[in-house]
Amino acid sequence: MKKDIHAKNYRPVVFQDLNDKTTILTRSTVEAEETITLDGVEYPLVKVHISSSSHPYFTGEERIVDIEGRVDKFKARTQAAQKAKAEKIAKTTKAPKAKKAVKPEAQKLGTEALAAEATEQSK
Repeated sequence: MKKDIHAKNYRPVVFQDLNDKTTILTRSTVEAEETITLDGVEYPLVKVHISSSSHPYFTGEERIVDIEGRVDKFKARTQAAQKAKAEKIAKTTKAPKAKKAVKPEAQKLGTEALAAEATEQSK
């Protein structure tokens, strides 16, 4: 195994879940600007959006964790798509065309029609 490939600056660090404000004290090499005091000792603080204390897989409950408005953006896109689809359907469904009126001469049948044709041709 290679020597000196692992970090040597492990120290106690507090990870804080922003959803339920739980804190987890563990060892890490992560750099942090903020600090927190737990049990009278000051530790570096790293804030996380989701941890095992708030993730649905570990908690067994379903809830929407919306950090950056993703759910609102999705709902807005869905509504816009439904509106566009409804407008497209309304545009493509046209009123049925009215049937053209048929000339009365074209409806004559039988001997009367033949007689009428003969009279028109003789004129």
